[in-house]
Amino acid sequence: MLIRSGRDEPRYGGTVTAESHGGQDPMPSGINRRWLLEKRPEGPVGPHNFRWDRSSIPSPREGQVLLRNLWLSFDPTQIFLMTYYSETDQESPGVPIGGAMRGLAVSEVLESKHPGFRAGDLVHGYSGWEDYTVSNGRGYFPTTRVPPGIPPNLALGTLGVTGMAAYFGVMDIARPKKGETFVISGAAGGVGSIASQLAKIHGLRVIGIAGGKEKCDWLVGPAGLDAAIDHRTEDVAARLDALCPEGIDIFFDNVGGPVLDHALVRLRRNGRIVICGGTSRYEASTPPPGPANYLYLSIMNGRMEGLLARDYADRFPEAIAALQSWLRSGQLKSKEDVVVGLENAPATLARLFTGANVGKQLLKIADPSGPGSFG
Repeated sequence: MLIRSGRDEPRYGGTVTAESHGGQDPMPSGINRRWLLEKRPEGPVGPHNFRWDRSSIPSPREGQVLLRNLWLSFDPTQIFLMTYYSETDQESPGVPIGGAMRGLAVSEVLESKHPGFRAGDLVHGYSGWEDYTVSNGRGYFPTTRVPPGIPPNLALGTLGVTGMAAYFGVMDIARPKKGETFVISGAAGGVGSIASQLAKIHGLRVIGIAGGKEKCDWLVGPAGLDAAIDHRTEDVAARLDALCPEGIDIFFDNVGGPVLDHALVRLRRNGRIVICGGTSRYEASTPPPGPANYLYLSIMNGRMEGLLARDYADRFPEAIAALQSWLRSGQLKSKEDVVVGLENAPATLARLFTGANVGKQLLKIADPSGPGSFG
């Protein structure tokens, strides 16, 4: 059973929730602890899909680095890595049965035979659910150095791909105008907790949809939203009618399903819908039906557009600079849900699909070995 012990993260005013069960399993010398994919998903994802393993620490070849993994990012789209594998797909091959599960991570370079990295670098990229990973630096998101001064948790969350999706989803796709009504599903998740605050920073009236009192209290409290709808206990359609009597200008969707239909039918003229995610669909064994109210896009001259953060990779420095400024000023709060201990990785992924996480879901394995440096 996961036991929560909250603590405040002093940097940039963020809040971190530490999670553990039974304490950390110490990183043993000379051993690589790892989680292997045992079974592809058939229904809810959980520990039954993985197998705990111990092996020797791998050695890098020419063009590779040996990484010591420090922090792991957990994202709903990791389920796609579990369901798909191709030996010929060099960019995003998925995970073979018996292979180490993977995801985005912040890691420390222990040994480098790659011209782009040196021992001691802190890097961000795809890595295994394991203590040590050998990487060539390529992938769907290439491995890059963590900018100096950015802590590993922020490099994976608010100042990482999660923050990039929120920033460009709001700024480039939603194109907010002061005074508009902005509704967001999955509002207390990794992307949602940032995107909702960015809309508020830009002068919009923001309504978040989330599951549970704790999430809704955070949205209308520290996050500063105008209202929150608890989809577990409230009638979402009725609450949208009450809170948005003149309709919705922007709907930022992280969930899909019936909530998207509720938004479509309430879209105002020239309204925009940002499709960032679809967590309600990811575990479905058969594809659910598409939105029934899509013709409202035509009736209201609306626009619905999908979002891939990596399409904006050349502009990440722009987004990082803006997000850092808002973090330092206190306008933006970094909300993180942190689990401690590699042994908890499968249960941590499952938290995303049960809605247990509040904010960006992370797992901490170890601290950097360098003296007091974050990058």
